[in-house]
This record gives sequence, C-alpha cells and structure tokens, in this order.
Amino acid sequence: MSSGTSHDAMQSLLAAAEAAGDGLPPVEKWNPQHCGVMDIAIRRDGSWWHEGRRITRRRLVKLFSRILRKEDDGLHYLVTPVEKVAVKVECAPFIAVRVDRAGEGRAQQLVFTTNLDDLTIAGPDRPIRVETDPQTGEPAPFVRVRAALDALIARPAFYELVEMAEERDGVLGVWSSGVFFELGPAR
Repeated sequence: MSSGTSHDAMQSLLAAAEAAGDGLPPVEKWNPQHCGVMDIAIRRDGSWWHEGRRITRRRLVKLFSRILRKEDDGLHYLVTPVEKVAVKVECAPFIAVRVDRAGEGRAQQLVFTTNLDDLTIAGPDRPIRVETDPQTGEPAPFVRVRAALDALIARPAFYELVEMAEERDGVLGVWSSGVFFELGPAR
C-alpha cells in the first residue's frame, strides 16, 4: 500500500479496530498478506504521527494500538484480517506512565498503566528489562505489555521502581509476581 492510498488504508484499519469492541482483537491469529508500509510513526514520547502530522484523536490512537503487532522480523505492523501494513516505532509503542504496587516482598505485583490505559502486571510473561546506552550510560527501562509489544517506562515511574528496589548480589532490582527484575548495579 503506497502513501497515496494511505487514507483508504487508514479507514480500513479504523473500521477493523472499531469492530473489535472492548476486548483486544486476535491479531496473532490473523495472517493477511503484507500490503506495504504506511506513513505512521510512533515516536519515543508515545505520540502517533501520520504523514508528518500528529494524530490528536486519542480514541483513534487507542484503536490503532489494539491492532498493533510486532513480528519476528523486528518490525511493527497494523494488522486486520485482510491487511497488514508496516509502521515505524522509534523506541516502544507504549509508555508506562504509572506503576502501582500490590502486596509486599517477593509476592508483590507491580502493575503498570500505559499512556493508552493498558494495564500490565510484570512477571514471567511480562518482564521488566533495562537497556543501557553504551555511549551515555543512560538506562532505558521497558516492561512487556502484550505479545512482543513493550512500553518504555517513563522516568517518574522508573524512579518509583528504584525507590522500591532492593539490593541483591550488588544489583538493584524489584520483585513482581515472584520474579526479581534487575534495574542496574547498586552504587
């Protein structure tokens, strides 16, 4: 699908997302033919852009986010039963803007809320990971939201995690759902 027909593609994707109702559509079961690249970008700050213009309708962004899938090739796609178009994701498709703690110690659960109101509980299937920029040493923390889709953990939420952290073998980390997730070296 070329950018010349992107309005039609956008309408098709919108219709598919709206038809999904309140539950998440089964995008992992849909295997349509790849239709090309759509000029949609999800920037590092979590904003969605189409043909160089910010998508300001929150409802539209939420609908598109529900039909987003990351595949083994490392690319992100908007998927419907009949179309699959690649979109650009600069860092992660979501931002974890809040973290809440339920319980204490090893049994606690860390519940993250994304910029699009998704909730995810860190655990074996939804890990927390921290990548460190080799040039700057700056951490980039992530949590899995669903399937292969991650959320970049916003700085305030990451600081909350660091406040909750405990030291274990020279490493700071947090417990969630029985798993110890490393945040970085204790200093």
